[in-house]
Amino acid sequence: MGAPTDTGFGEHVPVLLKEAIDFLAVQRGGTYLDATVGLGGHSYEIAKRLGAPGHLIGFDKDPAALEVASRRLAPVISSQSSVVSEHPERPTADDQRQDWPTITLLHRSFAEIANDPISEERPATIDGIIADLGVSSLQLDDPARGFSFQADAPLDMRMNPMSGETAEQVVNHLDERELADVIYEFGEERRSRRIARAIVRSRPIQTTKQLADVVSAAARSMKLGQQKHERIHPATRTFQALRIFVNRELDDLKALLEAAPRVLKPGGRLVVISFHSLEDRIVKDAMREGAKQGLYRLLTKKPVMASEEEIDSNPRSRSAKMRAAERM
Repeated sequence: MGAPTDTGFGEHVPVLLKEAIDFLAVQRGGTYLDATVGLGGHSYEIAKRLGAPGHLIGFDKDPAALEVASRRLAPVISSQSSVVSEHPERPTADDQRQDWPTITLLHRSFAEIANDPISEERPATIDGIIADLGVSSLQLDDPARGFSFQADAPLDMRMNPMSGETAEQVVNHLDERELADVIYEFGEERRSRRIARAIVRSRPIQTTKQLADVVSAAARSMKLGQQKHERIHPATRTFQALRIFVNRELDDLKALLEAAPRVLKPGGRLVVISFHSLEDRIVKDAMREGAKQGLYRLLTKKPVMASEEEIDSNPRSRSAKMRAAERM
């Protein structure tokens, strides 16, 4: 999609949008949290249903995504919002603008809900939470962010570019064993030791292309009988592992799931869309454990997957799994 200023509102459709909104069961006048506001696709659909009495809260680590979302969700953004932008008017009907909810966009990780006034001072005030996990198209499609090896760029991978270690610092500073553990745990890469050894020997590594070339060479160096045909690029799992590690994605997810029962009202809905098995396993286990404790009623016994029609129009949806639960 390029830079935020080039992002057209109409061209971004989130994965499993209809299914997610249906499970969220948005109630007019309610309070909803979009834990990963991204480009505002889910938030916009929620806002349309909330009406003027409602309140939509959006979290995101990425200030560039929040800037796009703030323009998408114009004309009404709460004065409490931490996002500063011109908020050009969306081409919506007058009656829709008059019936637009209060919207508060906050530059923070959804893990912070555990220590947020929402949960500490006003427990059980949220009617629904939605989290669309993983990396956004805005991040993937901007080469300067360093999330993809499709273009040569600095190894960054931070969702919040203003804090934390970059992927470049991780690959150049971790010792070989630590690096292998990261690649194995977060990338589920069986060749993690071989890849880590190759990375250490090739230091310093500064760009996405350098890293992808090193990982590919390490994969090809396996004995012929050990090699298997892969449908994905040999560097895919290593890049995933580094991104997850740099952004503390799994730790943040666990914090959100732990806090969700405290902030949801009885009858409130939790909807989570994940894109790889590590995330989905954490979500599944948290919801099932919550159901055993009497905290949730499971709305999805099995994950909801994208239809063939959606996969054809948006290949990214192929790996999406959505789970939902209702607070008891």
